[in-house]
Amino acid sequence: MKKIINYIKEVRAEWFKITWPGRDVVVRSTIMIFIFSGLVALFLFAVDSILSAILEWIF
Repeated sequence: MKKIINYIKEVRAEWFKITWPGRDVVVRSTIMIFIFSGLVALFLFAVDSILSAILEWIF
């Protein structure tokens, strides 16, 4: 039982050491993720279109 109580105390102590990001950091990171996801989607669309055109030309 002492181990469990000690573990909970350690978890609680670590919880208060967490540094949460500010609102501006979260917003900036979210915008960057949307932009990167859009760029990856455009790249995959281009690759898919090119490969489809090549396969239609071959077959």
